Amino acid sequence: MEEHKPVKVIITEDHIILRQGLKALLCEDKEIEVVGEASNGVELLELLAQVPADVVLMDINMPEMDGFEATERVVVEYPETKVITLSMLNSLPYVQKMMNCGASGYILKTTGKDELRSAIKLVAGGTNYICSELSIKMLSNSMSPVATKNEKVEQVGLSKREVEVLTLIAEGFTNAEIADKLFTSKRTIETHRQNILEKTGAKNTANLIKFAIGHKIIDVDILE
Repeated sequence: MEEHKPVKVIITEDHIILRQGLKALLCEDKEIEVVGEASNGVELLELLAQVPADVVLMDINMPEMDGFEATERVVVEYPETKVITLSMLNSLPYVQKMMNCGASGYILKTTGKDELRSAIKLVAGGTNYICSELSIKMLSNSMSPVATKNEKVEQVGLSKREVEVLTLIAEGFTNAEIADKLFTSKRTIETHRQNILEKTGAKNTANLIKFAIGHKIIDVDILE
C-alpha cells in the first residue's frame, strides 16, 4: 500500500507566539508537516521561492504585505499552492474578498484543532473549505429578510453592491468611508454612485434616499 506524503504547510502570521502554537498543534498530526513560517506576505513569497508548500495558512492583517495581496500573488506565482485564510475577522465581506483573491478556505482562529487539521487536508486535496461557524453564519444570512430586499433590488435595476453603497450613502458615509467598509477603492465607489444616480434618475443624495425609501430598499429607521 502506497504511503501518503504529509501535507506541507507554511504558516504566515505576524505574531510569533501564534505561529509557535499553530506549529505545535499541526505537528501532532503525522499527515501534516510545517515546512516554514513567515511574518508577512513578503517573507512568504521569499520562502516559497525556496521551499515548496501544498498549503499556506494566511493571516489577513500583517505588515509590509497583507493577506489580500499575498494571496493574489501566491495564486498567480505558485498555482499549485493552496491558501487558507486563518483570521479573527469573522465579517462575511472579509470572507468574500479573500475567496475572491483566490483563497481556497477561510478558518477563524477560534476554530478547534481537529477542524483546522481536517480543513488543511481537504484543501490540499482540492476541496474549498469554510469553517463551521462561518458556514452557519452565511446560511443564516442567506435565509434572512435581506433576500426579500434583493428581489426588490432586481426589480429597480440595482445590483446588490449598488444597494450596499446606496444604504451607506443614506447612513451619511462619505465615498472614502464607504470604500473602507466595502474593502474597495474610492474610485470604485464613485463609479457605483454615478451608476446609481443614472439608474434611479436621482439628481442628488436627497433624491437617492427618497428613491431608496420609496422602493423599500432601505428602511426609514436606518436614518434615525
